[in-house]
Amino acid sequence: MKNEAPPTPSPGRDLRLDLFRGLANWAIFLDHIPNNAVAWLTTRNYGFSDAADIFVFISGYTAAFVYARRMALQGILAGTALLLRRVWQLYVAHILLFVFYAVAIGYVAQRGHSHLLDEFNVAGLIEQPVATLSQGLLLKFKPLNLDVLPLYIVIMAGFPPLLILMRRAPDLALGASVIVYLSARFYDWNFSAYPSGGWYFNPFAWQLLFTMGAWAALGGRTRVQTLTRSRTVLVASIVFVVFAFVVTIAVRIGTTSFLSADLIDVFDPNDKTNLAPYRVIHLLALAVIVVRLFPKDSSVLHSALLKPAIVCGKRSLEVFCVGIFLSFIGHFILEMYSNALVTQIALSTMGISLMTAIAFYRTWSRTLDAPSAITIRPAADRRAQQEAVT
Repeated sequence: MKNEAPPTPSPGRDLRLDLFRGLANWAIFLDHIPNNAVAWLTTRNYGFSDAADIFVFISGYTAAFVYARRMALQGILAGTALLLRRVWQLYVAHILLFVFYAVAIGYVAQRGHSHLLDEFNVAGLIEQPVATLSQGLLLKFKPLNLDVLPLYIVIMAGFPPLLILMRRAPDLALGASVIVYLSARFYDWNFSAYPSGGWYFNPFAWQLLFTMGAWAALGGRTRVQTLTRSRTVLVASIVFVVFAFVVTIAVRIGTTSFLSADLIDVFDPNDKTNLAPYRVIHLLALAVIVVRLFPKDSSVLHSALLKPAIVCGKRSLEVFCVGIFLSFIGHFILEMYSNALVTQIALSTMGISLMTAIAFYRTWSRTLDAPSAITIRPAADRRAQQEAVT
């Protein structure tokens, strides 16, 4: 009996992943600005799942895509080391964002807006700076809106053993993830937060979406093609998405009288902390619709109109961090100066434009390290030295 080779990702970059992760980053920025009318364009207002679900799922897909291949080419030890190096990069990015974010809030608060200290959950930095900063380094203390990166860091840190198992037995790894998810919901597992409570994004629950993304990257998508191509599954997905749209809109605008009270009790409030099952189903339903109507080889993906979002998806970490910081600036301007609709539109547009500019800059700057640039530079340097001598 032959041993089956571990599953590896299919070659070629799927631009749909970059597109939707870029759009998710834009949506997270818009959603983090309170009373922003432009945020009505984001998916959280029209269904059970939102940009965070998309971000985590795609992050699992891309992590498996990259590091499973590294393990296949360079060995498990090297692949694990590279994965943990990425965890360190994420941690450093979070700490830098944490510091700049807290300093910016403190600076504004000292100029007559002290209520922001409580609003953004940074009052502890003033009252107990050493203890609060220590807990911040341990990812237990998080200012408002700084919840996603710690979740990503913890899940990525625990990903190596799961990825090793998934390369050999992907269905078993997914099953283990489901068991952890169900146990977390049943036994109320969660990480403790400082000074009290638990994490807003429960890692024991949200790891399921990350694992599902990884499973899809390592052959799961191929194995369920029969389902995704089924007309029945497509119709069921559309029906569920429409149902989610009706319920969510009704709750948002406060017109739930035409719906059963028992039905509303199930979906309101939307359990985001522990990743309610209907959020997972909603995301999967959206994925089925996208896969059917928006194929991987679609020429639309190469259009100039979508390029900004795709580039933002490729440079996701930098764009995410910039977006979180800009959301505070937008919040402050709307609250302290003008909350007019034109201001909301202007701030949203400028924020997305800055995020896109950062993404394009980082893409360009990385080309400077390309081998062609490195090999050409010494020759140019020698010519410059000769000209200087003559």
